[in-house]
Amino acid sequence: MTQATQVEVSVVIVTYNSREVVGRCIESVRRQTHGVSYEIIVVDNASTDDTGLFVKEQYRDVTVLHMQTNIGLSAAINDGVFASSGAYVMQLNPDCRLDGDVLAALSTYLRDHPDAGVAAPKLLNDDGSLQLSCRAFPGYSTALFSRYSLLTKLWPNNPVSKRYLMTGFDHTEQRDVDWVSGAALMFPRAVFDRLGGWDPAFFLFSEDVDFCKRVHDANLRVIYVPDARVYHTIGISERPTTRAIIERHKSMYRYYHKHLRRTVLQDLITVPVITLRCLFALARRLISPQRHRDHRGR
Repeated sequence: MTQATQVEVSVVIVTYNSREVVGRCIESVRRQTHGVSYEIIVVDNASTDDTGLFVKEQYRDVTVLHMQTNIGLSAAINDGVFASSGAYVMQLNPDCRLDGDVLAALSTYLRDHPDAGVAAPKLLNDDGSLQLSCRAFPGYSTALFSRYSLLTKLWPNNPVSKRYLMTGFDHTEQRDVDWVSGAALMFPRAVFDRLGGWDPAFFLFSEDVDFCKRVHDANLRVIYVPDARVYHTIGISERPTTRAIIERHKSMYRYYHKHLRRTVLQDLITVPVITLRCLFALARRLISPQRHRDHRGR
């Protein structure tokens, strides 16, 4: 489909060295989508494994945008949306697979609820188990009570971690949430235009948190829709690259600086803590380096 062809849903897939997985993602969209018209836009962030060429040769109806350099995930999503024509946009990671007519389910919800700015499916691991994909907005306590923090591992049912990770509700229930994983989410094009797109300052990580925060700030809702299901393969990526570690912590600071109310004292504490956390992660990688394969726009 071409940009001139008006469709209901545009699927934007940002890739980086994703040749191994992107085909099954595209095939799942083709097999599972029946209730809406759609197009697929693949934005390849200067892959070195010929991902873009592979998609162009194997899927002639898919629009492929070849970036000359890695412009980052948010900027690539924006370019994908600019090249698309759908009234609704599905941001989908290449390591995802649709289970059922997800595009129809989410676009129908957004069409019927104009006060919703984002609708997101339930994410599942490959074995069908639940993948926690919605959260409360991060705050100063998040560093101590995040998913991978020592306190959460030692005391998993503590109230702070449960609130942030949203483990205290039945994930079969549709509900309003603060933010959802950017691995798979849908938004109306009109909301994208209203917000000015995704913030390209978030090269990688926290871009989904920022987008959902701005949706809330625009007095719109973020909805978790568990009847729509998507398999997401976590673990294809192994240990993070040096750049990914640095970009993660830059994004932490970017979100903190942009959205949290700050004092001089909080700056004096928070900035060194983020810096030390980054240095610790880099040291761990140096001590035990492993090969890394990353399939997003990193």
